[in-house]
Amino acid sequence: METKTREAKLEAFGHLLDVLDRLRIECPWDRKQTNESLRSNTIEEMYELCDAIIRDDNDDIKKELGDLLLHIVFYAKIGEEKAVFDIGDVCDALCRKLIYRHPHVFGSTAAETSRKVEQNWEQLKLNERGGNKTVLEGVPSSLPSLVKAHRIQDKARNAGFDWEERTQVWDKIREEFEELEAEISTMDANLIEAEFGDLFFSLINAARLYKINPDNALERTNQKFIRRFNYLEEKAREQNRPLKEMTLAEMEALWTEAKTKGL
Repeated sequence: METKTREAKLEAFGHLLDVLDRLRIECPWDRKQTNESLRSNTIEEMYELCDAIIRDDNDDIKKELGDLLLHIVFYAKIGEEKAVFDIGDVCDALCRKLIYRHPHVFGSTAAETSRKVEQNWEQLKLNERGGNKTVLEGVPSSLPSLVKAHRIQDKARNAGFDWEERTQVWDKIREEFEELEAEISTMDANLIEAEFGDLFFSLINAARLYKINPDNALERTNQKFIRRFNYLEEKAREQNRPLKEMTLAEMEALWTEAKTKGL
C-alpha cells in the first residue's frame, strides 16, 4: 500500500466532511438523524470493529473504522447545527488533552516506561478542572460487565492498589472458589450469584496481571466453541439425525474429532 501524504490525508478528510454536509441536506434518512437515533448504531459499529480486530482482518478493520469515523463526523455535524461545537472543536479539544496528558513528550516530566505513563495519565485526569473527582469515576457505567471489571482493576492499579506479586492472585482465586463451593451447598441463589461474581472478578484480575485481555480471551473461546458446535451439527445432518437424538458420548466423540481437525 502506498502511504498517502499529509496533504492527501487532509484532502480525504475534507472530502468526507463535504459528503456528509450534502447528505445531511439531500438525504431524507441522514437529515432526520439525531444523537439519540445514532447511539445504538454507534454501539453496533464499535462491536463490528472489535470483531474485525479479533479476526485480524485488515480489510474489515479499514471498513469498520470508516463506519465509526462517519459516526464521529455525524455527531460533530449535529453539534455544529446546534451551534455548540463542530469537528474543529472536537479535534482541538482532543489535541489539548493529549498534550496535557503527555508532559513527558510535550513538557519536562520524565516517564521512561508505559506503566509510569499510565500512572501519570490517571493523576492528570484527577487534576483536570472538571475532570474525574475519583479514580473510578471515569469508568463508564454502560460498559459490559467483563470490560468494566478489567477497567476498574486497571485504574485501581494505576493508583497503586495492586498485588505486590502477580502470583498472589491465585491464592485469591482459590479462596473465592472455596467460598463459592460453600455457598452452593446453601442453595441460596443470591449468595451463589455474589460468589460467582467474586470468582469472575478474581479471574479477570489474573488475566490483567498476566497481560491478557479477558474480553479477547473469552471471545476467542466463544468463536472456538461455535466452530466446534457447527461441526457437530454438520456431522449430525450428514447422518440424518437431530442432535437431540444423539447420546452425549456420540456428541463428545464428534467434539473430539473437531478438536483434532484444529477447529
